[in-house]
Order: sequence, then C-alpha cells, then structure tokens
Amino acid sequence: MAARLTGRLMSPPIVRTDSGRRELGCQLSGCITILPFQEDPQMTDSLSRSGFLVLLIALVLMQSLSTSEADEAPPGEKMTTAVEAFLATLDGEQKQMTTFDFDDQERLNWHFIPRERKGLGLWDLSGKALSAAERFVAAGLSTAGYEKALQVRSLEEVLYLFEGGDEAERRLKRHPHRYYLSVFGNPSGTDPWGWRFEGHHVSLNYTVQDGKVLSSTPEFFGANPGLIDAGPSRSLRVLGRREDLARSILKAASNDQRAVIWISKQAPRDIRGAGAAQAVVGEPEGVALKDMNPEQRKLLRQLIAEYLKAMPARVVRERTNAIHEAGSDNIYFAWWGGSELNEPHHYVVQGPTFIIEYNNTQNSANHVHSIWRNLSGDFNIPVR
Repeated sequence: MAARLTGRLMSPPIVRTDSGRRELGCQLSGCITILPFQEDPQMTDSLSRSGFLVLLIALVLMQSLSTSEADEAPPGEKMTTAVEAFLATLDGEQKQMTTFDFDDQERLNWHFIPRERKGLGLWDLSGKALSAAERFVAAGLSTAGYEKALQVRSLEEVLYLFEGGDEAERRLKRHPHRYYLSVFGNPSGTDPWGWRFEGHHVSLNYTVQDGKVLSSTPEFFGANPGLIDAGPSRSLRVLGRREDLARSILKAASNDQRAVIWISKQAPRDIRGAGAAQAVVGEPEGVALKDMNPEQRKLLRQLIAEYLKAMPARVVRERTNAIHEAGSDNIYFAWWGGSELNEPHHYVVQGPTFIIEYNNTQNSANHVHSIWRNLSGDFNIPVR
C-alpha cells in the first residue's frame, strides 16, 4: 500500500465533466428548453406547482450543470462503470477492505466526524488506483458537487496547520486523503448494490440497481473553517451561499412572519439524526412557501437549488419531481439563533418528501454542518 503519512500537502486531482462554458439548452426528460429569466413578482405570486418545479430546475441548471452533463449516461450507469474500473485497479487485500455484503450493517454506519472508518482510504492508494477512485467519486456528483467535495477535503490542510499537538498525530487526523470508499453488494449483478464515500465533513451514500440510482441520501457536506479570510478578494466560504440565502429569507420577512419563522434566539447545538439511518424530524415549523412574499419564494427556490446542484442532473430531476408531486406549497422554512453573520444559527427547510438541516454554532459560528435527507427513507429503506 502507498505510504499514508507525508510532510507535503496533497491535493487530489480534479475530474471535470465540462471545463468550458456552461450553456443551457435542451435539458432533462421531455427536452425542456430553459433560458435565463427575469423574475416578475406578479408572475411569482401566482406560480403553479409545476411553475415552481420548472423554475427550480432552471436555477440548478444555470448554477451548476452543463448541457453535456445533463445529456450524459444515467448516473447509476456511470457509477457502475466507475466502480468496476476502480475495483479492477485493486489488489486482493485492498478489494477485501473495500467490499461488503449489501445487507451488512456497515452500509448504514454513516457519520461526518473524524473517526476510524471501514473501507479503503484514498491515502492507501496511488497512481491509477487513486485516479480511478476520484473518477468513482465524481460519478456520484455534478461537476459543482465534486468541486465542493474537493474544497471540503482541502480544509483538512487548514485544520492540520491550525491545530496544536504532535505533528505526526495532526497529520494522521487531518488529511485530504483520509476519506474512504466502501462498496456494498455486487455492482455487476442484478440486485441492488450501494456505495459510500466518507470522511470528515463529507458523507455520500448511494443505492443503485440496473443502472438507476434508487437512493442518494443521506447527503452531508460540512465546512471547518466556514470562513477563511486572507484579506481583500482572498476569502473562502465553501458553503457560504447555503447560509446567505437562508438569512436573506429571514431578512425579507415582515414582522408578523418573523414571529413565525424565528423559532428561537437560541440555536440548537447541531443537526438532528447525525449517524442515524433515518432522518429525525417533527412537524414542520416556520412559514410555508404558500405564505411567503415573492422575494422569499425566489430566495427559497435559490436555496433549495444550492443544495440540489451537488447531485447529477437526473437525481436533481427525480428530487424535484418528488417535490412537485407532493406539493411545493407545503415547504416550510424556520430559523433559530442569531440573525447576523458570525452569530450561532440554525435553519430547517422541510417539505413532504425531504428535509434540509443546517447548523453553524461551533467555533464561534465558523463551523458548518448541512444535510439533505429523504423523508420517504434514506438508503432506499422505506420509513415505517
């Protein structure tokens, strides 16, 4: 196996689907032609549920997906091809570390904290095997999503430099290749199989069958530090838009709405259900989309799109179709904690089919946790 500890900074290679211009054209099923649009408040105020769906897809496509990306092979087929190519680069010991039975309880053993993990670490790979592993990870994400994962991983170098203690122990704990791949079941068979890519502040979990993605949740991204400020035009907020758009919804609220949206001035300590096989939820809180003003509706669409854009185009379509069928009017937004930047805060976006939960309370509100979960059941396991 390749040596995992090194004094040099290691940046994983970027696999790009489209490094050029991102154009919009004939996208998704039914060949929808989507063009940049100017929002008309009167039109927004009377949007139908199908209108919400089309505009939501448009926002995702304009933010992250190229025409070629939307027209590619289904992501489940790409994942199957990528995992087979990856496994073919491994020796017997590495393959044994990577693969599990589909019904192994390890499949549900997800988390986002830095801890010991099963599976095969990127830091145990080099050359063709490492490149194949990165292509495998990229197959589960959009171009923007893969770049987001790389940015989250790069923050491990910052923590390595910031944190005190023994250098070797810090290098062991904080490393951009301390992320693990696990494969559950047989990707070449006809039965469902799954895979996970996971390490500190990234947990991606998929279930696939016959080239179709059956499940893509839990989907977790975090960022520590949430903000790196190196001076004018030299700052980085990996998940900054997820915070800014949500705060703008709160700021756009009337006094009466704030009384409903702003649940508490005290933020919860973290997201709910960390490490749980299914989401931990209660009744929706806050203000429903149907009761929002036009500006808030626009911002809520942008916020949902900001989360969706990490996924491949067909996964985006399936999620937005589910939102549409369940009724987008019944999506709720709620806020906890302070209303200003650098104040601990927390928010939830909850619809009939999904929940987004975001928390930024640790390290003086400079440590972000965010997650998308499927209320019908993560891991393709129906909720009873």
